[in-house]
Amino acid sequence: MAVFVDAGTTYSKIITINENLSCLVPYFHHEVNEKKYFILPSKIFKSLNLPVTGACGHMGGVCENEIVAMSKGAMNIVDENTTILDLGSRDAKWIKFKNKKFADMDWNTSCASSTGATVEMLLKFYDIKSDDLKFIDEKYIINCGIFGLEKIMDDIASGTKASVAVSKFIHGIAYNAWNFAKRPTKLYLSGGFCNNNCFVESLTKYCEVVLLGQFILCEGLINE
Repeated sequence: MAVFVDAGTTYSKIITINENLSCLVPYFHHEVNEKKYFILPSKIFKSLNLPVTGACGHMGGVCENEIVAMSKGAMNIVDENTTILDLGSRDAKWIKFKNKKFADMDWNTSCASSTGATVEMLLKFYDIKSDDLKFIDEKYIINCGIFGLEKIMDDIASGTKASVAVSKFIHGIAYNAWNFAKRPTKLYLSGGFCNNNCFVESLTKYCEVVLLGQFILCEGLINE
């Protein structure tokens, strides 16, 4: 059995190779040759008790290092000199290559208030769909997501639409992510924020953005 999982706090990304697991069928994402790709809530992944060939992520049990998995997954895709950012539900991490060799990295695990989990919470609380969020040139200049929440509430209390306030918050996240990655001119983006058009457009204001999708860490486990 060949099952590789990037088990994040909120969602798990799974790649199977030449395997047909009926329990994963409802979470099918796409298929490429012998590989099948799945995305499912991590709490469901834990309940399935699947034997895995390789794993990384907060919910993955015995894990490979996420930075190593990310670098191996992106190695054959990115330019020789580039920065890759993975922004998830609870952390942000980036790695820089120079001449296809490791040059620098950082991993913020101490504050999750400005990452995916907070955005999902805001969408549910204000009953907003992700597609309702549009790029707003204005942004909240914040160093802490908690202060960002305060700004959102103040804006809405003053008459701003909730979708506009949350869009400004997301622009602030994009700006912070770009600064965190040391302001690259070109950035490869990995993770769930690849599907958030508001975030991607906001990040594009500061650098060229290439989307890698949500399975780069899983691909790195296979390459491992």
